[in-house]
Amino acid sequence: MSLFRRPHYTSGITDFIAELKNSKPELEARQRQGRSIWWEPALEREDEREFAQARVSQKAYVYQTSGHPNSR
Repeated sequence: MSLFRRPHYTSGITDFIAELKNSKPELEARQRQGRSIWWEPALEREDEREFAQARVSQKAYVYQTSGHPNSR
């Protein structure tokens, strides 16, 4: 045993979450399902194609003012 080893400690929150997961084993699967609804939407190929076609290329120098009505 190491001289500097600390005793094992878990916070009250960690204990609560572990107990909750043990009492409701389906909870994590439900969380993943809920997350997928909002953060991993299905992409439509047609929408992606239209978005790519509508893209306007950016000039080499973003702050370039030539061609702007207010430029000299």
